[in-house]
Amino acid sequence: MELTNVQNVALWGFLIAIVFGAIANMTNFCTMGAVSDWVNMGDKNRLRAWFLAIGVAIVGAQSLQALGYIDLNKSIYLTSNFSWLGYLLGGFLFGIGMTLGSGCGQRTLVRVGSGNLKSLVVMLVLGLTAYMTLRGLFAPVRINGIEVTNVDLTTRNIPDQGIATFIQAAIGIADMKMLQQIVAAVAGLGFIVFALASIDFLKSFRNWFAGLSIGLCVVAGWYVTGKLGFDEFEPVRLESYTFVSPVGETLNYLMTFTGSTINFGIAAVFGIILGSFLYSVMSGNFRIETFSTRGDMIAHIIGAMLMGFGGVLSLGCTIGQGVTGMSTLALGSVMTLSAIIFGSALTMKAQYYLLDEQGFLRALRMALADMRLMPSASKL
Repeated sequence: MELTNVQNVALWGFLIAIVFGAIANMTNFCTMGAVSDWVNMGDKNRLRAWFLAIGVAIVGAQSLQALGYIDLNKSIYLTSNFSWLGYLLGGFLFGIGMTLGSGCGQRTLVRVGSGNLKSLVVMLVLGLTAYMTLRGLFAPVRINGIEVTNVDLTTRNIPDQGIATFIQAAIGIADMKMLQQIVAAVAGLGFIVFALASIDFLKSFRNWFAGLSIGLCVVAGWYVTGKLGFDEFEPVRLESYTFVSPVGETLNYLMTFTGSTINFGIAAVFGIILGSFLYSVMSGNFRIETFSTRGDMIAHIIGAMLMGFGGVLSLGCTIGQGVTGMSTLALGSVMTLSAIIFGSALTMKAQYYLLDEQGFLRALRMALADMRLMPSASKL
């Protein structure tokens, strides 16, 4: 049976995602864990792995763009509709949610594949909330409360939200192609150099292999949808890996299978789970894990809701905006990534003070003081 263009793209997205899921499981690649290691122990190795993935994705995606294989301006990240509030608030809520839910969207799917029933609950609630935010009960909040603040950049003679575009608008460089390449080289190599500027990181095969592989998977996703999937008569959306809206679309696909069509994002969700499952079984690490307490379950459900809602507002997660979006060099992706890290770090510090039975407001003030956003704790 001959596959349609949409099905062919979905198949490639599925196969690459299997590799993605297996590697993420094998290397323990976790963006929430990266923030946790940094905030709680001062260990930046997993953070460097994440940043290496970003650097590789930037260099790869921008190279595909320069070669004419893809047009990143057709992606959702580089539109002229600048959702500054969605990026900041959505990213912040997602950062809180991934901390309460023990991992981001990607990590949740990896854990589902390895037998974690807690993550299965998180996946279901995240997907339901994401779909409700896209097309259901929460959509009016998104449309009337968040998107009304969007800025149309074209009214300011700025065609898109690329960092190079903003620089050009500010200083008036005529050669946009050269400027784009310079920004791509500085940003991509900057992330890579930061990641590799550590002997401990270079000695950690697991971490540098994870960063390199995840970055290449994102580049492969761009190539599949932009080059292999290019068809004027049966077009597919230019995209790469992201794990919030696709989880919601996957739940809808499963419920309306006979009337639905699979796409790259849905196939990626299945691929991540299967890849993680195969590695878990082959390595003997497949384990059924459940909630330990009622409070643990409540925290995970709240975290899943925040990730689903925040991820849709910000157009992505720690992979969708934090790697895929960053590879387009969109200002919105930088804002979202920063907000996610801030939300996660703040939550972790507040949780630490709550362990000492501090009240919530005092724990929050002390966390902000630790982050030098308020006077020191001794002055509170």
